[in-house]
Amino acid sequence: MMSTDRVCSRCIMDSTDPRIRFDEQGMCNHCKSFFHRRSLNKDASDETESSLQLLLKRIKSDGKGKDYDCIIGVSGGLDSTYLLYLAVQWGLRPLAVHLDNGWNSDLAVTNIAAVLKFGSVDLHTEVIDWPEFQSLQRAYLKASVIDIEVPTDQAIHGILYRMAREIGVRHILYGGNEATEGILPRAWNFSKVDNKNLRAIHQRFGTVPLDTFPSFGLRDLLASQYVHKIQMHPLLNYVRYTRQQAQTILEKDLAWKPYCTKHGESVFTRFYQGYILPVKFGIDKRRAHLSTLICSGEIGRDQALAEIAVPAYSESELQDNYDYVIKKLGFSRDEFDSVMCQPPVSHLAYPADLRSKFLYRVYPHLRPLRESVERLLQRELAK
Repeated sequence: MMSTDRVCSRCIMDSTDPRIRFDEQGMCNHCKSFFHRRSLNKDASDETESSLQLLLKRIKSDGKGKDYDCIIGVSGGLDSTYLLYLAVQWGLRPLAVHLDNGWNSDLAVTNIAAVLKFGSVDLHTEVIDWPEFQSLQRAYLKASVIDIEVPTDQAIHGILYRMAREIGVRHILYGGNEATEGILPRAWNFSKVDNKNLRAIHQRFGTVPLDTFPSFGLRDLLASQYVHKIQMHPLLNYVRYTRQQAQTILEKDLAWKPYCTKHGESVFTRFYQGYILPVKFGIDKRRAHLSTLICSGEIGRDQALAEIAVPAYSESELQDNYDYVIKKLGFSRDEFDSVMCQPPVSHLAYPADLRSKFLYRVYPHLRPLRESVERLLQRELAK
């Protein structure tokens, strides 16, 4: 069901991204942008280690006299687990915060426990009210918008910043990184902090009042960063990070166990990426993940093509997950199949924060500017 009219000659991104562009050699804009960022970061590599050390020193200094000096969101996935592992090695005193939205795999629970035990790290688990969250996920599915993960991601933002305020911590560390997540088409997701869009979709299709859901919008983000002086740091971008090396270390030191797919720590995320996205939207998100690893030099293009040729699910796994997910969400098979047959709808077809609309439309032009600012900040830290 997916259109693959043209595939990049360097990575495996293809025309399932409606905004993809190719040059005369057949290389796509995602590859060119990734390599451009890599070249800029390489120019600043001498400063990266000193910037990291200064940042760690600042985090420790700001946390003096407190129980914790930073907060790290943990899911049990590779990136967040490795970040927490490094934080312990660096001598930080993190509070691990986990969002339980009802979709944890059994392996995720085991992996989280392993890293907490290794570092003697305290854990705060925030359990989302299931009837509210079920209503939200059903609403997003019925709205036919592409980014059904917005409720989870927005809740994570809300909980991390709220916890930081409550315990007086000014630093949040997160596992987002260029090495394994540097390529993601804008057309495949939406703003994670547009709570106006979230509430509009839920008002249209939801059935349960959102009395306790930790909604988080642009205004909350700006207040957290500029009034409460809370900062988020993608510390994996400060180190030489590879998926294979991180996995090997975690398996050896923590008995951490890998998942069959990226973000496999969540049953719903796996179903969303392995079934809903390809069937309803014609998108195989593994293309972005594998293309990033190609550009990072971690795998070859032939290996990526071989992996993408294998279905994300075996038939038996798909049937098991399909039955489990639709039952948990309260759909009958006919209801869910009817939702899946509805044509995709833009998030902007529903009321949205005007600032989010603006940022969504100009996002491709903002990334180079943001990266330039980040490099300037690194240089300032190194002075």
